[in-house]
Amino acid sequence: MVEAVNQSVMPCTAKINDENHLEIGSCDVVELAEKYGTPLYVFDEETIRRSCMGYKEAFSQYKNSLMLYASKAFMTKAMCCIIKEEGFGLDVVSGGEIYTAVSVNFPMEKVFFNGNNKTIDELDLAIESNVGRITVDNFLELALLDNLAKSKGCKVNILLRITPGIECHTHEYIQTGHLDSKFGFDLSQLDEAIELINEQYSNLVLKGLHGHIGSQIFETQVYYDVAEVVLGQFAYIRDKYGLILEDMNVGGGLGIKYTESDDPPSMEEIAKVIVKSVSDNLAKYNLPEPRLIIEPGRSIIGTAGVTLYTVGSSKQVPEGKKYVAVDGGMADNPRPAMYQAIYHAVVANKVNAETKETITIAGRFCESGDILIENIELPLTEPGDIICIFATGAYNYSMSSNYNRVPRPEAILVQNSSSDVIIKRETYGDLAALDKVPERLFCQL
Repeated sequence: MVEAVNQSVMPCTAKINDENHLEIGSCDVVELAEKYGTPLYVFDEETIRRSCMGYKEAFSQYKNSLMLYASKAFMTKAMCCIIKEEGFGLDVVSGGEIYTAVSVNFPMEKVFFNGNNKTIDELDLAIESNVGRITVDNFLELALLDNLAKSKGCKVNILLRITPGIECHTHEYIQTGHLDSKFGFDLSQLDEAIELINEQYSNLVLKGLHGHIGSQIFETQVYYDVAEVVLGQFAYIRDKYGLILEDMNVGGGLGIKYTESDDPPSMEEIAKVIVKSVSDNLAKYNLPEPRLIIEPGRSIIGTAGVTLYTVGSSKQVPEGKKYVAVDGGMADNPRPAMYQAIYHAVVANKVNAETKETITIAGRFCESGDILIENIELPLTEPGDIICIFATGAYNYSMSSNYNRVPRPEAILVQNSSSDVIIKRETYGDLAALDKVPERLFCQL
């Protein structure tokens, strides 16, 4: 069985070299910081591929399955190419993600389009791009999509997203399967949706249900429960409408290890639970075997990514904390401010040096809440040291901003001692490139 990558804080190729420097992908990260500058997102290709392999092996016992990478976690052309090579499909949530997939000739029949408020332009692009499934989230979208499909003289294969009424113990902002959620149809609304498809929306073809329950999940029972709920609805729809659904999507959401105290289940563990629930409930309801769809995102890319920063100023509060500032922060990693996310870090140029102090790693942005890690024990830091924060592959770049008019960092992919830029560092010119000055303003341009 492939090592469960999500159960490690560090990328699988991480090691300490003879100079007491951190290496990832056989690249000295201190040298990477010198070559590319900081802040710098570093992605380990080997870890990404091992994560994909782990999912494929874990679900190999269920032959009719499809893994979709949840591209909202981190989406670039290079990432699409890796996912394509690994035989995964894509879970996309925007026109931009669809456009990126199309730009690298991704097999669009393996692309599923999710989202709770898709625009008409995005739905139009999805149809024109021949995405495999559109997961419909609400009644307005049903009407919009049917009208679009009718105007194009085509039929669109859809899933209905349901809220299965399952709460997992994660941050309230990333719980998506409980009843009071902005996502999906409540089960009490399912009849109305199906009747609309059957009686009015003749250009929509219902292929299955989607029952995603949340993100950064550490429990296994919730995966059994969501498969049970979805298949219970399969049986209800068969019995009431005579419709045999083909696709059951149980979402993703498997957690990763951000700190040593985290203990997420492995891919193999959740696969066993999901497959057992499917087997139990197919027998219970006498249903034919559907295609089982899984949507991992964070657990594919999270551990593979680290962020490098350069230490700058510091401040010792009398009888209080010592703040050590770095050249990035909440604009390149908003998760601590948004979710109170906790990370682990090392001083990459002196990894094994003796721990000397407890510090708080502060960002450079003009917010008191711009704190990356509170109260971490590290060797004595000095200006110019390189801080490496682990498990930043998911949702860091994709949620980044230009707050304080600061350019977003570069991203590189490392593998077997080589490094390649996959996202160029933004420049001040990039920041101003889309600005427009009205003629009535008297600027000396």
